Amino acid sequence: QVQLVESGGGLVQAGGSLRLSCAASGRTFSTYVMGWFRQAPGKEREFVAAISRIGDITYYADSVRGRFTVSRDNAKNTVYLQMPSLKPEDTAVYYCAASLGIIVTTTPTRYNYWGQGTQVTVSS
Repeated sequence: QVQLVESGGGLVQAGGSLRLSCAASGRTFSTYVMGWFRQAPGKEREFVAAISRIGDITYYADSVRGRFTVSRDNAKNTVYLQMPSLKPEDTAVYYCAASLGIIVTTTPTRYNYWGQGTQVTVSS
């Protein structure tokens, strides 16, 4: 079992930046593929970014590719999501998730553990 705790959300103006962190405890962090997802009000949860166990492979949703950066520090059991140039449409609850699989995946059902989420609100 692994516990995931997100932090770093908040209210920012359009064009501003946030860095989300997700701290993991429990099983060895480096054995998990890690992902970030988000859910806006009235919408389904959607994939944002994912990173391989050693950080050499990353995937991004089309909506954030070139803006957001996912990274991880296995020594600190933490995964990050750097979000510059934020837009109002980025407003959502952001969740980190851990997958026991070895493949970097965008599919929510392939993730075994989830954090409680952190709210990101971008005002126009």
